[in-house]
Amino acid sequence: MKVLVINTGSSSLKYQLMDMDGEILLAKGLCERIGFYDSVHKYYGKDNYKSKTVKHLKNHLDALEDMLSYLVNRDYGVIENINEIDAIGHRVVHGGEKFSKSVIIDGDVLKGIRDCIDLAPLHNPANIIGIEACMHEMPNKPMVAVFDTAFHQTIPIHAFIYAIPYELYEKYGIRKYGFHGTSHRYVSKRAAKILNKSLDKINIVSCHLGNGASICAIKGGKSVETSMGFTPLSGLAMGTRSGSIDPALISYIMEKMDMTAEETTNYLNRESGVLGISGISSDFRDLLKASEKGNKRAKLAIEIFAYRVKKYISEYIGVLNGIDVLIFTAGIGENNALVRQLITHNMEYMGIKLDLEKNEQARGIERNVSKNDANVQILVIPTNEELEIARECINILS
Repeated sequence: MKVLVINTGSSSLKYQLMDMDGEILLAKGLCERIGFYDSVHKYYGKDNYKSKTVKHLKNHLDALEDMLSYLVNRDYGVIENINEIDAIGHRVVHGGEKFSKSVIIDGDVLKGIRDCIDLAPLHNPANIIGIEACMHEMPNKPMVAVFDTAFHQTIPIHAFIYAIPYELYEKYGIRKYGFHGTSHRYVSKRAAKILNKSLDKINIVSCHLGNGASICAIKGGKSVETSMGFTPLSGLAMGTRSGSIDPALISYIMEKMDMTAEETTNYLNRESGVLGISGISSDFRDLLKASEKGNKRAKLAIEIFAYRVKKYISEYIGVLNGIDVLIFTAGIGENNALVRQLITHNMEYMGIKLDLEKNEQARGIERNVSKNDANVQILVIPTNEELEIARECINILS
């Protein structure tokens, strides 16, 4: 069974085509700067074929048509025609409380996703565009929505309710939702398989550390706590996001900077985090280079990031009453040995003992980096959200 996985952003379309009979990646690609005259389509096909073309992709439908033309191309495509695609899986960022699991997309589901636009105004509209484009091009193909928030619907009410008047939850659905659920689900299942243990028997803290970052406490395969909240802004200091701050700062910043609420939200989402602290970049590779050359603010940004992660890990060990596995995933978690070292430093008393040599060798590869006598297994696991979405498609459709 061949499954096409679609992940749409406001001006991008990321895709993978997989043969799920052997979970084989057939092709993948990314269309960026959709709507601009210099749109870019990066494609990776059979026999290590890869290309990068610059063209005008007017909208997401245009990008989807271009994607399909690549997949069926006689020279570098991977299927003979569109009919070989059996199903389509869509990443949808926010499902609110309406969706606690993946679902087959129909009119009611599409309406439910629209109803959640207020909760994710930057993401859900783009996800809907991708769904509608696929409906237009492949109207008879079954489609499945896989929600980032669904994995966290098992978080207990005492953990997701904010200490504000309860009527705000009842009227407007204001509560912690959490994100990166597809990634946290994938790496937790993968950890159980690596360690040859039953997922329902182990406690896990999963650290999804990328430009957007979140920590998740997982008990018996279920999310019981996570660092992101009503929006992806809360929790850790991230690439450009502030993470959790004193809420009174919002009005203070608005007054001092003469900003509107929208401008302040943008300021905290796009100009803060390690970018705001360092004044250099949101990319940790740039920060590491600058820090090595003596840039104090770049060094401070890295330290603040690692300190916040350490705090959440410690907190979640308490929530779970101890852990068996600590997972590092996503761009920083998978590739940055220094950040992993800073995070786990002086945590031996919790059973977290990092093997420095193994840690240095684990860059973008699956690896156990804990010391042999450690009580907590520290795993570096490259995430694969697209594969998890494709698996969800198979589960739902079967």
